[in-house]
Amino acid sequence: MFNQRNYYRYTYLGILLFFLIQLTACNKNKTKDGKEAANEKTSIKTDSAFIENYLKQEPKLKKHRATTMLFYRTRGYRLGWFKNDKIVPQANTFLQVINKATREGLNPEDYKVKDFKALFAQYEAAKQDSVKHRLQQEIDVALSAAYFNYASDFYRGTVNPRELDNIEWSVKRNKIKLHKALQTILRERSSRYPYYQFEPLHEEYNQLRTALAQYREIRKNGGWPKITNVKSNLQVGQKSPAVPLLRQRLLPANKIKPNNPDSLVYDTELDNAVKDFQERHGLKPDGKLNKETLRMMNVSLDDRIDQIIINMERWRWIPKPKEMERKHIFVNIPEFMLYAKDKGKSVFHMRVIVGKVMNSTPIFSDKLEYIVFSPYWYVPFSIIQNEMMPHLLADPGWLERMDMEVVQGSGKNAVPVDPHSIDWGSITKENFKYMIRQRPGPKNPLGDVKFIFPNEHEVYLHHTAAAELFNQTQRGFSHGCIRVEKPVQLAQFLLEGKLQWNEQTIEEAMHAGTEQYENLPEKIPVYIVYFTSWVDDKGRVHFRDDIYGHDKELEKEYFN
Repeated sequence: MFNQRNYYRYTYLGILLFFLIQLTACNKNKTKDGKEAANEKTSIKTDSAFIENYLKQEPKLKKHRATTMLFYRTRGYRLGWFKNDKIVPQANTFLQVINKATREGLNPEDYKVKDFKALFAQYEAAKQDSVKHRLQQEIDVALSAAYFNYASDFYRGTVNPRELDNIEWSVKRNKIKLHKALQTILRERSSRYPYYQFEPLHEEYNQLRTALAQYREIRKNGGWPKITNVKSNLQVGQKSPAVPLLRQRLLPANKIKPNNPDSLVYDTELDNAVKDFQERHGLKPDGKLNKETLRMMNVSLDDRIDQIIINMERWRWIPKPKEMERKHIFVNIPEFMLYAKDKGKSVFHMRVIVGKVMNSTPIFSDKLEYIVFSPYWYVPFSIIQNEMMPHLLADPGWLERMDMEVVQGSGKNAVPVDPHSIDWGSITKENFKYMIRQRPGPKNPLGDVKFIFPNEHEVYLHHTAAAELFNQTQRGFSHGCIRVEKPVQLAQFLLEGKLQWNEQTIEEAMHAGTEQYENLPEKIPVYIVYFTSWVDDKGRVHFRDDIYGHDKELEKEYFN
């Protein structure tokens, strides 16, 4: 009986304690919710009408109206640049960034649309709550819109290549969300990207920015001299009056004093400096002071600075690092090089041949989907019309001697057609119902393999029978497609994960003489780009000729 009474007593006390705990928790939640409600009521806000009216007054701010409205709408129109009625430190940091915009190749005056120091002073001096609230809204909206104005140029580029016909660049866009970048700056969200530090997204951009500062320092210290009257066959140990100028041009930090008796001697140090210069400018590094080497040396310092700046601009167009860390192919046209990259690192690189000036390789991105071993070459109609027609008119049998054939259809469904049955003198692109293709083999200009990423330009990567052309420093020889130096290595990289494919099986398929298609285990992005200046892993600044004139067109827009 005693145990039963204790049982009911303890049970009653337990239930009572449970309800007391629940009641306390409810009161705490009410208190917490009350505080949140109070904070919501006291949070400084603006509204869409104020933002609209304010932005109308400033044309430079108005162009980012949509992003500004999105920023405030997603935060319930709470102000972002104030905390406890104080302007947050990020505001002054941002203004300092604007003042230093020249280091980005940008003009600070383009972003000084408001006198923020004066606005800050007015706010500090304001006594009436209504005046302070109006100034808070004005300062906050102006700072946000000014940030979007600057960040749009800094992260996306001042020139939009997709809006201009004279700027060729159809590479996948950088889809940065500027309103989220600002949230990161205000410490309202985290990000893997250095928005809070107002830093660039790509390390390659950062390296060019360092190079820009170095070249501006050279200009500040007097620039570099023009090199004239120097013999191309100048040998180590010989004297030349051009040596002091060469040293000033190539070794400015290690010049020989004019009164030194050896000041005119072309020594090993200077010879190595010439070879280094040639390598950094895409020339044969033989130490010979030939016409091309002197031409490159005498490009003005101002032109090189502008060249660095517009290549920084191109890096703003490149997708965010997350995209570039994926396995991909990166082809730089002016460098005549292909890089296979994975996890943000270059796995290997190789020389490539790109389009001639009249058949320039387009600048775009796509995805590699499959490989064709022992491929047929389907001749573009432009080549039939412009290059093959004299042979076809004289003797259609010429096709057979070139190991070519006329077919109707393609692939396994192709049906041979007698070339003598065609009136070659009357064909046009519209009425020509057939295709001319070259059979797999040593005469095939595609070599033994092609790498396909279907695109409107009908451009792809392929092997070549003319391997000797890779020894040229200027490798613009194709009709637009890209010829690769090491097709086996490229195929291994792309087919990684398919165990049946190795160096031996790839070689066998390439020389089988029978066309074979092989899908990649995953689609691989390929970026065909145009950079005429960059910094290598050793910190050396490289320059290349503007082979297609794209730099010239971009400079017109950028420096307008």
